[in-house]
Amino acid sequence: MASHASLRILALSALGLCTASAQVPDVPAPAGAPAPAPAAGGGAAKPKAVGSPFGQEIPVLDPGSEVMTFNGKNWNISNNRIFQARFEKFLNAPEATTGDEAAYRQIIDRILVLLQPGNATVQNIDAAFRLLPYAGRYDIDANHCDTLGASVYSVWQAQRNVSRLANANDSLEEASRKLEWNIGAVSTGDTFSKGTQPSGRNGGNQKNGGGAGVNPASRSDVQTAGYSRRLAENLAAIKANQVKKELSEIQAKVEFQAMMVQFFLQRRFQHVIMATRFYRALFTDGDTKLNLGKDATDLFAKSSGMPPTVSVIDSMANEMMRDVREGVKAFDFLLVKNEMQGATMRMQEVFVTGEYMPEVRLVQRDKKRKCLEFAQKSYQLISALDVRDYGRAEGLVKDLKKVANDFDDSKPTQAIEAARIQSRMLLAKARDALSRDDKVTMEKALVDAAEVWPNNPEFKEATEKIFKQTDVLQDALREFDSLVGKRDYRGIWNDKVRFIAAVAVNPERKQTLEKVMKNIETIEASLMRAEEMSRTGNQAGAWESLERAYGDFPDDGKLNQQRADMTTRASDFVKMIHTAEELEKREQVGSSLAHFLKAQKMYPASDFARDGVARLVKLVLPEE
Repeated sequence: MASHASLRILALSALGLCTASAQVPDVPAPAGAPAPAPAAGGGAAKPKAVGSPFGQEIPVLDPGSEVMTFNGKNWNISNNRIFQARFEKFLNAPEATTGDEAAYRQIIDRILVLLQPGNATVQNIDAAFRLLPYAGRYDIDANHCDTLGASVYSVWQAQRNVSRLANANDSLEEASRKLEWNIGAVSTGDTFSKGTQPSGRNGGNQKNGGGAGVNPASRSDVQTAGYSRRLAENLAAIKANQVKKELSEIQAKVEFQAMMVQFFLQRRFQHVIMATRFYRALFTDGDTKLNLGKDATDLFAKSSGMPPTVSVIDSMANEMMRDVREGVKAFDFLLVKNEMQGATMRMQEVFVTGEYMPEVRLVQRDKKRKCLEFAQKSYQLISALDVRDYGRAEGLVKDLKKVANDFDDSKPTQAIEAARIQSRMLLAKARDALSRDDKVTMEKALVDAAEVWPNNPEFKEATEKIFKQTDVLQDALREFDSLVGKRDYRGIWNDKVRFIAAVAVNPERKQTLEKVMKNIETIEASLMRAEEMSRTGNQAGAWESLERAYGDFPDDGKLNQQRADMTTRASDFVKMIHTAEELEKREQVGSSLAHFLKAQKMYPASDFARDGVARLVKLVLPEE
């Protein structure tokens, strides 16, 4: 169970998921507020979905490959730019032995001692609470102790509010009992005062015209109705106060639990322990179930095999702290044995799990620097293998074997040897094709060999021999130089495979070829864009696309042909643009502006028309 929890924490930490949310109930409505009207048809409105604290998915880590799947993507936590930067920053940081660090650890340790199950008296809880602001002053704490103190204070305020509501209910219940007694007394005819009956002169024996006497039964009904109304109001107020009391307690619990979960996901395990001990002291009703969203509940349930409770999160935090301590001990032992690969892996694990733990922060910088050298060379090896620079990778493997006695070179060595064998096979295929005068097969084999291992010394040697024997290399280079001199880049493009192999050993020509390839790709993109615009009937836009490319590459035959064809199709628009530009050169601003505006009306998205209008407007109305 603990190992599963560790993997979850590694996954969350690698992504930097350091915040969480909980399902906090809404603040209750004030007493006497009317209930909302039911929906039409008697159906209840659907409750608003509560977002999970981790988005739509929970990250899953494969411990064998160190690859984490999250949101449909795969991440290698040990070959990740953000992780590498944070880990190298940690390895270069000095050990936390300053006076502030020591003082902070003493305060945290003192708080934990005060909150131990056997010490958690009222006086010790108050003493621990008073120490929280002192711990929050230190930079390493990042004000988490202040957050914890504020949450504890909020719970106390909520509990005071609950006490006030309980006192109010006691008063209302006493008044209700008196009203019930009064109702019973009136019903049996035992009134409080018989002199309260209204009467006329002469003892109420008024004649006609002086008003009739009041019926005693009617007076009893009026008194009973008044007492009953007041009793109903009191009972409603008692019920409303009870609802407020329950909601206040629930809200205080959920907010405090959300803070504990946030501390846990931020890997602030000491703060988690402090929070759980405060929780047990603050809420003594025995209810320790965590009120979380479904995804968060599943996370803790799958990690621990138990429903999420305060005890579960407390146990998992303690297990993480123990795991970090054991990891640091293992790191020290492996370092003494010069097993740098194992030591670096253990340090990565304890860093990801317990970056803020004292045991991790107290590791000496000299020890961490030893890991840094191994880690940097490991990252360089991974990069070299990614770009197929197997020569450099081979050298790094040798360096790593010297640095670390336990370095496992099986995977990189196998990759290097596989590339070497494949490259040799392709070179042999090229030689065989040359002997059969199969230029197409030879050129393809050389291109494939260059892709397998671009900087392979054997590839360079083999190609030089091949071209030297047949003079193909010299012919290709002469033709390449001739085409470059004629600016016939299209001819180079049409035979690019042969020229790629020819200039592979010539850095200057290789750079020229790459520039030619890039230019032709730009031209082809413009041709494709113009063809698509023409297909949709946008002849003016197609012409503009080709005209813009023509300005950069006026010597390309295919471009000139398509441009001439498109000029004919969009003749009216082209004529309008050219006329406007000629008038602009003659400084006939008004006429030029009119032609540009007409062109813009013909093709509103025209860049040429818009730029021309902007130039002329700036000329007519210069900025002061």
